[in-house]
Amino acid sequence: MPQRWKRRPAGSNWGEFGPDDQRGRMNYVTREKVLQGLAEAVEGLTFCLSLPLDYPGGNALNPRRHPPRLFATVREGGLQNFCYPLARENPAHTDVICDDVVLMTLQYSTQWDGLSHVGSLFDADGDGIPERVFYNGFRADDEIRPAPETPSADPRARFEGTRADALGIERLAEHGVQGRAVLIDLHAHFGRRRQSVGYDDLMRVIDADGVTIDKGDFVCFHSGFAEVLLEQKKAADPEVLHGTCTGLDGRDARLLQWISDSGAAALIADNYAVEFFPGAAPPPTPHALLPLHEHCLFKNGIHLGELWYLTELARWLRERGRSRFLLTAPPLRLPGAVGSPVTPVATV
Repeated sequence: MPQRWKRRPAGSNWGEFGPDDQRGRMNYVTREKVLQGLAEAVEGLTFCLSLPLDYPGGNALNPRRHPPRLFATVREGGLQNFCYPLARENPAHTDVICDDVVLMTLQYSTQWDGLSHVGSLFDADGDGIPERVFYNGFRADDEIRPAPETPSADPRARFEGTRADALGIERLAEHGVQGRAVLIDLHAHFGRRRQSVGYDDLMRVIDADGVTIDKGDFVCFHSGFAEVLLEQKKAADPEVLHGTCTGLDGRDARLLQWISDSGAAALIADNYAVEFFPGAAPPPTPHALLPLHEHCLFKNGIHLGELWYLTELARWLRERGRSRFLLTAPPLRLPGAVGSPVTPVATV
């Protein structure tokens, strides 16, 4: 089918996987890459890489994202399915039923960012007028548009969200998120120091630890931030959260070029945004607030995983001089969603 754009952003890979591609660099995760991941699973030991999904607690990290709320479903007559004995309906039945509904911000805790999560104002038509555009030229209002009003578990509430008919998180789920992952242990070198990690710092860490990254690998960054969240016990102190641990410097052009050249299928971190946020002072010209998100999601189709729990895995790998493992991390197959909670599993 014809391209959706006449101009593509500088430093982007639009069109590399075809004019209708919605998977981006997940196309690099081939059958061979899955087999390479399976080859790393030699001990049969697994690590859960998710925080409890009610962490961080409160909304100190993002005022628009709130903890999940659980409700019991309602039976006929208004009774709740909370330890409901079916004997109320038929004395011969011994079943006791619990049945739940959850109201959840999909990107509140351990999550995947979909390619429809962040786009940019960009003149893809070449007519001098910037449009609201997403990866590979998909457009707001055409493929990514307002969702219809949807009732919540609370019948008094109504929400209007995004409906991503292109680039929805289900595209990632349908591909299957399993393959070889590589962990870069920033925490082992910087501790909990609040620091933006640029290209030079990252190369020193990679060289010191003998880390090798190949095309199609999932690249994980351990900063220790998720461990800080757990220590806060859902009573997150904004000063603590915004004053600790590392993140990638999204305004370092050499770092962004390294991300492009590395062939990484996705970037994953245990911190809030993968990139250091808020980052360095922006340029005086129009710019992205989240430059690494722009580079990855908008320009190059690189999914981002955020707020993963990597501490125990990082410790185990370091003690054994390893950095690679099998990663299995499918998002919810929820059509139209721009992100998803995830419970990733590492197998070593």
